[in-house]
Amino acid sequence: KCYFVGQKLINEAVGPSGRGKEEFRYQEEGGEEKKTPLYEEHLKLGAKFVSFAGYKMPLSYTSIGEEHRAVRETAGLFDVAHMGILEISGEDAASFLDAVTTNYIRWIKQGESQYAHILDPDGRILDDVMIYCRGGDRYMMVANAVNEKKIWTWLSAVNSGKYLIDRDYPEKEVEGKAHLRDLKDTSSGKDQKVDLALQGPNSLAILKKLTEEKEAKGKLARIRPGEFIETKLAGVEMLISRTGYTGEDVGYEIYLHPEDAPLIWKLLLKEGKEFGVRPAGLGARDSTRIEAGLPLYGHELAGRYDIGSMGAGYGLFVKLHKPYFIGKKRFLEREAERKMEIVRFKMKVRGVRAVKFGDPVVAAKGRYIGHVTSCALVEGIQLGLAYVDRSYVKEGTKIRIFVLPREGKVPPERAKDELILGDKVLLPEEALVLSRFPMPEILSANVERREEK
Repeated sequence: KCYFVGQKLINEAVGPSGRGKEEFRYQEEGGEEKKTPLYEEHLKLGAKFVSFAGYKMPLSYTSIGEEHRAVRETAGLFDVAHMGILEISGEDAASFLDAVTTNYIRWIKQGESQYAHILDPDGRILDDVMIYCRGGDRYMMVANAVNEKKIWTWLSAVNSGKYLIDRDYPEKEVEGKAHLRDLKDTSSGKDQKVDLALQGPNSLAILKKLTEEKEAKGKLARIRPGEFIETKLAGVEMLISRTGYTGEDVGYEIYLHPEDAPLIWKLLLKEGKEFGVRPAGLGARDSTRIEAGLPLYGHELAGRYDIGSMGAGYGLFVKLHKPYFIGKKRFLEREAERKMEIVRFKMKVRGVRAVKFGDPVVAAKGRYIGHVTSCALVEGIQLGLAYVDRSYVKEGTKIRIFVLPREGKVPPERAKDELILGDKVLLPEEALVLSRFPMPEILSANVERREEK
């Protein structure tokens, strides 16, 4: 068992069993660039492509700005079939998930979802995931595409009982075994799943156009944030959740068999035409999530700056009342030493050279306080996220950003007392700290729903 009263005393008296647990190591694998089941549809729509997480993905179809605006004003349709989709099932599935994630899995029941982080034994984030309860002993987990194989390998390692999950109690294992399946793998047969995302205020009206049944339309309308239904639209079995990565209150993710994805993609664009739907690429997915203050793994979570849950502003999803989850003790130790936090910011003026990941951030009087983690152009002004000293996170704080040359090399400058006529000196651009989340009701919807119960 992962935890029981008196565990520490027993461990001190008996000592660790020393059964030779292996240290988990994951090596990124190369390989041929993959394509989603919608690749041919993207070609027909004239998409501009970019390589992302091992996939050839659409960056945009018209312009990132137009697609961003569609998400906010009408609706945007995203191909997110690159995301990892796993199934965790069996009588010990809930116990397994409670051990490997920071949230409390037993708070959700069938038809509800939950956001959580997966930590390693040292309290560092392996990924942030969404978990959907499809039954008392059956869950679906959606992982970031860049971490798809790593999370599958980690969950399999934990499930095997052969790998170290707790440095203080090396003999520790999860309670029971879960059954794991990769729902994107062909071995899952008819249960295979890929993900589409329909996001924006007209999304519900568009989904309703896929059915003539009054009961089905009613079910769609009753889905609350964080909830989902499993139904059939246009003759296709699918799981429809009111979730997304854009910050929109009205937005849905559609999980269906990869063979059905092209049909539903084309139907949503056709039936949604009168509602202003647009296909949207990764560019708009990034700009909308930045505007909403949502983190991206490798930028606002983990990555170069080793950002944890609390530093990202997501302590809400770390349930410290749980007696145990993998990495909990080390997480608390790291949190006690944390001095930085993610902020959302807006550049003061338009026309500033593109701010990028890693650009230094200084306080109004020039003190170095952190780095930019993400930035995007939204309606002509740059909005971004930065990891900065906690003394400068209050809304309205003035900060400045050194926009470094894109070539990666900062031109050498003379000492200030040695400048001569014509020398150039890099100056920081002004920015303003915004509220951490512009749409707090989206972030807390799941928690508020639990409190209502």
